[in-house]
Amino acid sequence: MIEATETIDEFLLQHAGDVEDAIRKAARTEILPRWRRLADHEVDQKSGPHDLVTDADRLAERYLTATLAPLLPGSVVVGEEAVHADPETYDALQGDAPVWIVDPVDGTRQFVRGEDGFCTLVALAHRGVLLASWTYAPAREQLATAVRGKGAFLDGERLFAGAPEAGRDLRIATSHPDYTTDTQKRALHALWVDGVAPRPCGSAGLEYLAVARGELDATAFSWEAAWDHAAGLLLVEEAGGAHRTLAGEPFRITGGNTLPFTAARDTATAHRIVDLLRNPHW
Repeated sequence: MIEATETIDEFLLQHAGDVEDAIRKAARTEILPRWRRLADHEVDQKSGPHDLVTDADRLAERYLTATLAPLLPGSVVVGEEAVHADPETYDALQGDAPVWIVDPVDGTRQFVRGEDGFCTLVALAHRGVLLASWTYAPAREQLATAVRGKGAFLDGERLFAGAPEAGRDLRIATSHPDYTTDTQKRALHALWVDGVAPRPCGSAGLEYLAVARGELDATAFSWEAAWDHAAGLLLVEEAGGAHRTLAGEPFRITGGNTLPFTAARDTATAHRIVDLLRNPHW
């Protein structure tokens, strides 16, 4: 088992390209051939009509699980579809082994509709600390990467989120109100005020990328699933942004967060969003 973060740093120096190759191959062989070609029998519901899974999700995760774990001896994989089948596998996030966090198709609804707003998300974490991430949007031919302490990049170019421009409304992507508790719904409703322009989110991974690029000012999400957030949170951090929960703390991929939470282009914006979420006006 990998015992030292320094060893993982060495691994990333030597094998980051191998991880990228695995993600691209999963998309090329399992995801893109099914994009806009899905048959009815290749799409299923999980918890409801808005929670979809396709053969592309299952097969891409299976490929990434078989490929990533052997790259880093002693590592384990926490994938969205594997956790759906066996929720106890999620506990690996709190263990001592390095963890690959995988969302094979983030934005499955968009994928099923034949839109290009979906991506594959992979992050590497150790003892709750995010160390590296990959956000790959194959239909857009975009790859964003981040390594802790070494910056965020999109197709090889450094990302800087920057501060929102003064004098305009903050652009925020939020959880859809139909998928929140009443308490969270009240908190998110606080964003509908002068100076803020909220909208429902699409693929979480691509919303995080938009924040890291400075195209979106913040997110406000009400769920914790690590596969949706891990890759994007590190990308935003390494682009100079920040994330905070309703308790004012950074989001923990191991869980137990006070929700909703935000990821923003800068710390000041993150604090502003949290202040709004704490003071619902209905």
